[in-house]
Amino acid sequence: MGKKRKQQQRMDSSVTASLPKQEAVTLADQLGGDVLAKLKAAKQDLTAKEQAAEEERQAKLAFERKQREKNKSFEELLNEYGDKGSKF
Repeated sequence: MGKKRKQQQRMDSSVTASLPKQEAVTLADQLGGDVLAKLKAAKQDLTAKEQAAEEERQAKLAFERKQREKNKSFEELLNEYGDKGSKF
């Protein structure tokens, strides 16, 4: 069995080596222009949606942080800032 596998590997490598790089067909060539354009548009839409979702998440975190700071009790503020605050 080992000999057959080695022979298959040699045959596979010889087939790929015989094709020059100019004749190698890429996936973009096989798909066609319209399908490739649709895929690129879908990719741009997806990245835009992901970016918008990330910005929304960051804004929500900032809002929640401000609300927590706003709703702190006097004791929490005193423990956090202590004597560091200004006299006024």
